[in-house]
Amino acid sequence: MYIYDHHDKTLLRERVTQFRRQTESFLAGDLAEDEFLPLRLQNGLYIQRLAPMLRINIPYGMLSSNQLRKLAHITRTYDKGYAHFTTRQNIQLNWPQLEEVPDILAELAEVDMHAIQSSGNCIRNITSDEFAGISTDETEDPRPWCEIIRQWSTLHPEFAFLPRKFKIAVTGSEGDRAATQVHDIGLQLVKGPSSEIGFQVLVGGGMGRTPVIGTVIKNFLPAVHLLTYLEAILRVYNRYGRRDNKYKARIKILVKAWTPEVFTQKVEEEWLRAKNGPATLTDTEIARAKSFFTAPAYEKNTDCPDQLTMPEQPVAFTRWCDRNVKQHKTPGYCAVFLSLKPTGVAPGDVTEQQLESIAELADNYSFGEVRVTHQQNVVLADVKQKDLPALWVEAKKMGFATPNVGTLTDMICCPGGDFCSLANAKSIPVAEAIQRCFDDMDYLYDIGDVSLNISGCMNACGHHHIGNIGILGVDKKGLEFYQIQLGGSAGSDAALGSVLGPSFFASEVPEVIAKILQVYVDHRIDGERFFDTQRRIGITPFKECIYAKAA
Repeated sequence: MYIYDHHDKTLLRERVTQFRRQTESFLAGDLAEDEFLPLRLQNGLYIQRLAPMLRINIPYGMLSSNQLRKLAHITRTYDKGYAHFTTRQNIQLNWPQLEEVPDILAELAEVDMHAIQSSGNCIRNITSDEFAGISTDETEDPRPWCEIIRQWSTLHPEFAFLPRKFKIAVTGSEGDRAATQVHDIGLQLVKGPSSEIGFQVLVGGGMGRTPVIGTVIKNFLPAVHLLTYLEAILRVYNRYGRRDNKYKARIKILVKAWTPEVFTQKVEEEWLRAKNGPATLTDTEIARAKSFFTAPAYEKNTDCPDQLTMPEQPVAFTRWCDRNVKQHKTPGYCAVFLSLKPTGVAPGDVTEQQLESIAELADNYSFGEVRVTHQQNVVLADVKQKDLPALWVEAKKMGFATPNVGTLTDMICCPGGDFCSLANAKSIPVAEAIQRCFDDMDYLYDIGDVSLNISGCMNACGHHHIGNIGILGVDKKGLEFYQIQLGGSAGSDAALGSVLGPSFFASEVPEVIAKILQVYVDHRIDGERFFDTQRRIGITPFKECIYAKAA
């Protein structure tokens, strides 16, 4: 995990002091709303439906137990005792008082955290794979490269006011658990002809009003040129991206308007001017970044038995292991999901007590670190297999052992109309209704892996476009309706869902989901996932079932 040095800490302190003065000027009436707007946005502060919302960066999803305890203290002191993990590995406070935000930022700086560029038209939090550094399908650990990009992009003067927000994701895995294909820039670590490390570069992905799967514009970029090539992409976008219409300002619109071929040509021309410039990475700098992400002190012999059983509730423990425990590249260790999706809890929400409990579990079982996932859960990345029974008992007491990871109820959900001023409809009540309708774990296990994503508006913070089942809240003359999409995927087989048909009332959604799943059960081949069956049979059988008129 990257450790902030003197320069980092000084920057954070000065940034807090600067924003404190700006906030005081605004509250005193000396700074107009339109002047304060870009200042608060680039410090992570939104004004939402009922209160301000502060989005805090968690670079590439990594948190220490010390940082978790500070977040618990902040939610208890400055908010209503809970926070919300997002799909981009951030954490949000939904009820801070504007005048106290500088105090929150000062407390975050004490543990090397901040909200710089977590919103606004700039390069946002750099995201990655929650299994980075420990997965068996990894070409190379992406976290050092994420850190290099984070340091380069933070407060970069040339890219502080882009045409629109800009998101970068990096993965080192074949399975692409970072959803790189739906980011403005997606970076896949690959090996070149001589086994040298480099990147496949994708550009122009994204969701929102115009969902697009990104296009590969460079199959192999030598690692030393990572930043110079990113600079070339950003400069082309900054120069030619639209600023007259925020709905057409994302880089995906520029790529589509020009065609990927023309965009690539422009980037290559710009890169020739910057290729060997000061942003070219040296072996020393790469080694420095990698030095912060060494493996923890794994035990060489963990004496793990072949079969782990519990003296009580062995079936429940086995289910949890099957669903919430994942393979680790180091023998004797595993990664464990702490599910934040029990029935009746808004997906991604976590209380102050739970934050402290996660910190305790991290200290006791995972070298004091956790990972935040795109699915709004938390991962203990380095757990001894022999500790699984004890961890399960503690996680169960704390409410983190719901064995539903990867199932229908492990859904992604944005805060929706309960909080967000942009939302057309509420998301959380629909999520809860689905959770309560599908509470039979045997049924969920029979259905198998299926992703269900819910967004309260077209901004797609719930990533509904890339859910196997996507739900979008829409407004029709002041009434809330929900549009269903099928066939989305966020992995290496990334795909955008197709609209099923006319939308539904909230009360109808669980029954519609039940019918969709029944069509899958009726048509699946042994071992076939929901996504594979839907892709094979198409959307027509689902439409015929859902919209068939009663005889």
